[in-house]
Amino acid sequence: MNPVQFYKCLADETRLRCLMLIEHEQELCVCELTEAIDEIQPKVSRHLAQLRQCGLLVDRRQGQWVFYRVSPELPDWAKTVLAETLESNQAFLADNLKRLGRMGDRPARAMACC
Repeated sequence: MNPVQFYKCLADETRLRCLMLIEHEQELCVCELTEAIDEIQPKVSRHLAQLRQCGLLVDRRQGQWVFYRVSPELPDWAKTVLAETLESNQAFLADNLKRLGRMGDRPARAMACC
């Protein structure tokens, strides 16, 4: 991944919020992101698809749910940028994290297998 592609992918506020929330929570599904950022599902799904196409996210299916996480294939410099952005901008996500924390019926993650 080159830096221009990386930063272009993050140039939209919805994509940046989604990516930072996923970085914070390790893994989220569309319904959780929809609740956290108070946007409609089609918009969130479209932005997640763009982040996946950019190589920033990977997904996994668990029953009816699709969970997204930051791609482990990201170069170290990109992982560092995400981690430092998250650490240095807690206020940017504060309301989103509150909404996520108040969300009922969050999908359960499968326990890691032996």
